[in-house]
Amino acid sequence: MSSSKPIQNIAIVGTGVIGASWAAYYLAHGFDVVATDPAPNAEQNLRKYVDEAWKILSKKGLSEGASRDRLTFQPKMSSALAAADLVQENAPERPDFKAKLFAEMDDATPPDSILASSSSGLTMDVISSSCKRPERCVIGHPFNPPHIIPLVEVVGGAKTSEKTIEIAMAFYASIGKKPIRLFKALPGHVANRLQAALYKEVLYLIQQGVLSVEDADAAVSYGPGPRWGVMGPSLQWHLGGGPGGINHYMEHLMDPLAGLMKVLGTPNVTPELKQTVTEGVMRMAGDRSVEQLAEEENEVLTGLLSRRASVGL
Repeated sequence: MSSSKPIQNIAIVGTGVIGASWAAYYLAHGFDVVATDPAPNAEQNLRKYVDEAWKILSKKGLSEGASRDRLTFQPKMSSALAAADLVQENAPERPDFKAKLFAEMDDATPPDSILASSSSGLTMDVISSSCKRPERCVIGHPFNPPHIIPLVEVVGGAKTSEKTIEIAMAFYASIGKKPIRLFKALPGHVANRLQAALYKEVLYLIQQGVLSVEDADAAVSYGPGPRWGVMGPSLQWHLGGGPGGINHYMEHLMDPLAGLMKVLGTPNVTPELKQTVTEGVMRMAGDRSVEQLAEEENEVLTGLLSRRASVGL
């Protein structure tokens, strides 16, 4: 693999929601994109998604050369990957299926290409277990939808080369993503585990009758949520320490927080709890469809990220 090889031709394997979002993002950044997916109507659904995503991507600003005309669809995967500089895989999260797929991708691509997986839960050791060239395989896990949310979690397997990690980190950063490197592979990577930790307590509080589903959501989205959209929790503690910053926080406030951590609960996820949450969510959604809610969210997120970038955060 050559670190000087430019990445221009990108192949998308699997064109569901994540794959289609990736395709739109890469097109908006001026790449040639070839997509492949064996599902019925895959090309039609992909192009429809890209057309919808293009509206907000255009508002954000398109890179030079960006065009939806640079998207091609190839039903045969081996043909789609023949000239790929980078493959972004988005197939179902089944270990045996994914390992077989990556072995086929390994055979079909040029030997100096990067093979990246969007897997949210499987480790690269599992995914690349049947590959002849596992050193070029890496997790590049986005947050949904990739064409809006900047985060990409980059983590290799035991046989992934350091060069592959470096290339992946640099590439994602170069196209406006926020890549973070994980030095250890673990189920769920990092961001989903953080979400799970918070939602575990949300469910516990709801089950204990402390507050409603609606107010639990409000507690997050009108409390720490807006702050976390500007800076992360550790930097927030620096602010929370006042003039003494993080040193004051660690000395005077961390011990009480550590005590609170010890009494956090574990919910019993029963059918009744699931129903309670479902009913609360439907009340909040009202007559808005999932598509409408997603559109509203993307509009607000785009504004937040643009404003954040403008002040250098």
